[in-house]
Amino acid sequence: LQTEINLPYITVVDGEPKHLEMKLSRAQLEQLIEPIIDKSFGPCKQALEDAKLKPEDIDHIVLVGGTTRIPLIRKKVEEFFGKAPERGVDPMECVAVGAAIQAGVLSGAIDKEIVLLDVTPLTLSVETLGGVATPIIPRNTTIPVRRSKIFTTAADNQTTVEIHVVQGERSMAADNKSLGRFHLTGIPPAPRGIPQIEVTFDIDVNGILNVSAKDLATGKEQSIKITGSTKLSDEEVERMRKEAEAHAEEDRKRKEKIETRNNAENLIYTAERTIKELGDKISEEDKKAIDTKIDELRKALTGDNIEEIKKKTEELSSELQKIGAKAYQQAAAQGVDKENKEEKETWKGHPSDDKTIDADYKVKDKK
Repeated sequence: LQTEINLPYITVVDGEPKHLEMKLSRAQLEQLIEPIIDKSFGPCKQALEDAKLKPEDIDHIVLVGGTTRIPLIRKKVEEFFGKAPERGVDPMECVAVGAAIQAGVLSGAIDKEIVLLDVTPLTLSVETLGGVATPIIPRNTTIPVRRSKIFTTAADNQTTVEIHVVQGERSMAADNKSLGRFHLTGIPPAPRGIPQIEVTFDIDVNGILNVSAKDLATGKEQSIKITGSTKLSDEEVERMRKEAEAHAEEDRKRKEKIETRNNAENLIYTAERTIKELGDKISEEDKKAIDTKIDELRKALTGDNIEEIKKKTEELSSELQKIGAKAYQQAAAQGVDKENKEEKETWKGHPSDDKTIDADYKVKDKK
């Protein structure tokens, strides 16, 4: 099988028109397009993995676009999924028909229970301590969707926080696409970790992302509206996914390093606050042991040996647990002593008053 291609006047050379006249066989066409067809199964495999499905789990296959009429495409799709694509759906019209149906559903013109599920193409996150991208809405989540997470401050008496919204699959915020940022101000001064800040991502049916941050103590709230968060081209989405895959191991190590440091710094803060709160309830020997472990962890943080930081973090955590256990036992012992004292005072007898009456009594046998 072959066809003749005739394209008149495709260009002009030296004032003379040039025409394209050539014959192209099916074998030649298939040889040219086969590498491109094979590339299209990469996203198919990824979609199945995300859905935790296998090719044989798919019930029906609908191909879209006039090019899908090419026999080689239909053959390769059947080989991949193990079943032939549907023939009752016109690939040239199905997108337009689907858009018309969705328009009818949204406008109320169609009463049928037809649901069109659109999804977020990439993960939506906020930047947190150390530049880490903390996911709020994972990729391939159906929209509309609303998700919230509680965050807190990273420093004592912090009255302002910045909310930086990013999109992408990388572990670090700087490596993803920045969608916008805003500030929540007026947070009451408090020790780090005390304020409760609720960050909410809300995507409507039109793909518009509304991000809000609310201080739960005061009710103060700020927000930002981001349009086009779900309107990335297929090329952009694929490029960002490939970048994430290529740098997966590198990103994992960077994230682990930052989280290890964050955990260590938080533990130092907790240890110092615990010693201060307990005061003279712990011995000088125990205080010295904690201070020593804090100094050792601080020294480890000056270097880049993550395993050493983890080790010193564990040692400080273990020492803190010992102090906590001792403090608990002391509190329990004091509670028991107080209880016994109150019980003795109760059973010493009650002082008499003028309303107390002495009386004789006689026990009668039951007959």
